[in-house]
Amino acid sequence: MKRYERRSEELASLPVFVKRIISSLLIALGFIAVSLSVGLIGYHWIAGFDLVDSLLESSMILGGMGPVKELPSSEAKIFAAFYALFSGLVLIAVTGFLLAPLAHRLMHSFHIDEEDVKRSKRSKK
Repeated sequence: MKRYERRSEELASLPVFVKRIISSLLIALGFIAVSLSVGLIGYHWIAGFDLVDSLLESSMILGGMGPVKELPSSEAKIFAAFYALFSGLVLIAVTGFLLAPLAHRLMHSFHIDEEDVKRSKRSKK
């Protein structure tokens, strides 16, 4: 299945574009869910927090807000440091997934020549 149209092709229809946005959103949400799970498990097993506190801590780190509770051990602090770095990369990846369809549509619209669009519409009739 072809995901994006080529430079020489017409701009994708609105329903195709909306499907791309939804697909990117689902990928981003999946990535966030996996990342949140990694933090939840790490804070629960390594720092010894209960599940609710682990969820809160990992959500705050993943969201860029920072830690909530003081970490009890050096192992927990090392995990938190790597999880914070990982969370920064998740932010970049999720932003890329969400902006890719929008950026592609914008860039593709710059390459559409009005004559090409009119010519292709006439040839379809």
